Formats: sequence, C-alpha cells, structure tokens
Amino acid sequence: MSPFQPLQLPNGATLPNRIGKASMEENLADATQGPSTELLRLYQAWADGGAGLLLSGNVMIDRRAMTGPGGVVLEDDRQLDKFREWARIGRAQGAQFWLQINHPGRQMQANLGQPTVAPSAVALDMGGLSKLFPVPKALTDEEIGALIQRFARTAELAEQAGFTGVQIHAAHGYLLSQFLSPLTNKRTDSWGGPLENRARFLLEVVKAVRARVSSGFCVAVKLNSADFQRGGFDAADAKRVVELLNALPVDLVELSGGSYEAPAMQGDARDGRTLAREAYFLEFAGEIAAVARMPLMVTGGIRRLPVVEQVLDSGVAVAGIATALAIEPGLPKRWQAGEQQLSAELPPIRWKNKTLAALAYMATVKFQMRRLSHGKASKPNVSPLRAFLTEQVKTARRTRLYKRLMASA
Repeated sequence: MSPFQPLQLPNGATLPNRIGKASMEENLADATQGPSTELLRLYQAWADGGAGLLLSGNVMIDRRAMTGPGGVVLEDDRQLDKFREWARIGRAQGAQFWLQINHPGRQMQANLGQPTVAPSAVALDMGGLSKLFPVPKALTDEEIGALIQRFARTAELAEQAGFTGVQIHAAHGYLLSQFLSPLTNKRTDSWGGPLENRARFLLEVVKAVRARVSSGFCVAVKLNSADFQRGGFDAADAKRVVELLNALPVDLVELSGGSYEAPAMQGDARDGRTLAREAYFLEFAGEIAAVARMPLMVTGGIRRLPVVEQVLDSGVAVAGIATALAIEPGLPKRWQAGEQQLSAELPPIRWKNKTLAALAYMATVKFQMRRLSHGKASKPNVSPLRAFLTEQVKTARRTRLYKRLMASA
C-alpha cells in the first residue's frame, strides 16, 4: 500500500497520509513550562516535512509530575496562547497534530524534589541507577479519580488551543503502563489483580477524555505491545486491552514497547528477545490487528520507505517514525518526490553498560532535535559521549530551573 493514501479515522477525521511522526521527548519548554520558541521551530520543520500525523512529545497533566525537567505542562489555561501558536504551526501544512498527554508515575527522578506516585510502592530496578528514582507512594482511590480528571482537563484544553487530538500515553513504563503491568501493580482493590482491573484506569481515562471533547476531536492510545520483562505485561495482555478499548470511541492505537527498565523502544529487550533492526514491534501487530476495530500505528526503528510499505501491507494503518525524522524531518516529502532510497539513522552505540548506552542514545536523538530547533541541520555522527555529557549538563541546568519554579509556585 502507498503511504501517501489518506486514512479516515473512526470519528470521521482524516490523515492526509499514513506516515506519523511519533513522539520523542524534546525537553524544550520555556521557563514557565510552556512551548518555547525553539520547540515551535522544531515543529515547523516537522510540519514542512510532510508527515500526515504529528504527535508531540510528552505534555504533562501536572507540573508536579514530570518525565524530566524542561517538559511542557498543560494543566490550566494560563499559557493557552502559546499552545495555540504551537497548534497553528503544526497544522499549517495540513497534518493532524495531536498532543501526547502523560503522567510519569514512578519514572520521575528524585532530584526533581516532588512526591512520586504509582499504583503500588514498587521501586524501579535499574541496577546502579536505581537510586536516582525514589520508592513511589501507592495512590489512593481518591487520587486516582483526580488524575483521571487531570487527563480529561488537559485534553479539553488541547482542543481549545486548536490541536486536532490527543494521544493518551499508556506505554513505556509511565503511570498508565504501570497500572497495566502485574510487576508494578500489586493492588488488591478494583484497580489491580486481573487484567480487566489493571486496565480500568486506562479505560476510565479514555471515557473521561471523550466526555470532555467534541466528537470530531481524535482520541488515541499509545500501548506497549509488551514490556519485555519476564512476568510483565505481554502480547496476550496487549491484545486483550485492545479488545477492551474496542468498546470505546478510540480513533487510533499506537503499538510500542519497553520501559526505563527495559528500553525496547530502542531495539533492546531485557527478557533476551532479539528485536528486528527496523519495525521492532511489527511481529506483534498482526495478531493485535486481527481483533482491533480501530486503526493501528506501529512505531520503532522505521527509517526506510520499503519498511514503511511493509508495515502498511501487513494491515497496520499508520507507520510511526521517530529518530529518523529527528535526523531528516523532510523524509516523507522527499520520499513522495521520488527519493525512495533515502534513509536516516544513528550509528549504533556498543557500550557495555546497556543502561548508559540507552541514555546516550536518547541524548543523541535530543542533540539532533536541538539542532533542528535552532534552524541547523542535524549531525547524526555526533559522538555519543559528547551528546550524553551535553545532555547531562543541560538536564542539570533544567533541574535547577524547575526546582526554583516549583519553590516559587
């Protein structure tokens, strides 16, 4: 199937083509946690690049709960004009532009100085880096209800700002994903135990979001095809969650995988599974597509047009591309113009310490995005060590700014 055919979604909205710019964490908020000039410039590059769907990086529903310093927050209407400009830029060339809305749960570093919550008091296991993350506090029933309403409020504000949809992040080990996994959800109440209970938080968030937005506003879910940890959320669980989502007005489900503990979204699996070099999660998609009533999107390592076509021929509706578009944001437009052999990738990082290698990889991707945000060309051959150290310095600075902001709030 040609990736340049439009796709009509269940609510009647249309993607102009079947290439999605998948979410990457930019950490490019301004000093007040709104979209910065640099972030707008980055999305100008992606809007001009020709993808039919743009998904933002993490937009947090609570400024006290951050995946990292420098993240964008949308919890009230104080900075809505900045979001309106962001939405205008992203939609200027006709793409759908959705905000990815998220809460980190236990995946929030201790040095941010904020309370950390999760379904259960289960700490992260990242070897020597575990101490960077505190043991979380188990959420009460009342706190869960308040978080559901926060997701809904952020979605409502996104529509007011002019975005065409939201993606609810229930993957990569963040809060909604923590509820889904039996490794992190040890609850014995109605939010834990059987998968139907563990999926309840996600289902209630989808219902609350849909109740606060118009029917033409898209509501999507990002879901792990598997956590790639023994005893965790697996492909059979993902299939069942999609079956549960079938009963709700969901316009798209994106399949990814992994978490901070097992960063499979970069091609590594902690359970020993070898992931393909491209389209990491495609092997799971066919089985899930057989039961899904909504379109599916698969993201993970895609960087070449033949792989995009392979993904679409498998029955998946949208091919999600992340890192390759941080290197060459114009890939879709250039493919459509006839440059069909064009590809974009980062050199592999072969460090012995897999956790540090994963962090260096993410830093290298952010290095590319930062160059694009300043109107410069990407630099894929940058030294991973240089990118890692640069990101550490910038993160330390952003952390200090965040702590000062929270202290003055």
